[in-house]
Amino acid sequence: MTATPPSSPAEPVVTAPGAPASSLAWIYLCLAVAGGVLPWLANVAFIRSTGQPFDLALFVQQANANPAAQSLSRDLAVGATAVTLWMVVESRRLQMRGLVWVLLSCVTVAFAFGAPLFLYLRERRLQELARLAREGQ
Repeated sequence: MTATPPSSPAEPVVTAPGAPASSLAWIYLCLAVAGGVLPWLANVAFIRSTGQPFDLALFVQQANANPAAQSLSRDLAVGATAVTLWMVVESRRLQMRGLVWVLLSCVTVAFAFGAPLFLYLRERRLQELARLAREGQ
C-alpha cells in the first residue's frame, strides 16, 4: 500500500512504514485466480446445458432474462466500463506494461479476472517505483 500515490510516473512513491504492500499484491492475485475460475465454472455449466459451443447470443439473452439478471448485467457493464477506463489512464500514468494482456483477459477470461490482475500488476509497479525512489535518494 502506498501512503501517497505519484501524480506523475517520475514522482517518487512514498511507501507507508511497515505497510504490507506485498500482502496486498498477493490478495489481488488470489482474487484474480478466483475471478478466472468461478465465472468459468459457470460458463462450462452453461455450455453443457446448451449442448453446443459457447453461444454468446443465448448467453446475453439469458443474462437479461428477468429483472434481477438485467440488474446484474447492467451493473457489471457500467462498473466494468468505468474501471476499464481507469485502468487505461492509471497504466499510462504509472508507465505500466501488460495492459493489452489485462484488457484481453477481461473479455476472454472474465472481468473478475482482469480487474484484480490489473490491481496486482499496479501494486507491483508501485512497489518498483518506491524501490527506485529509495535507491535514488
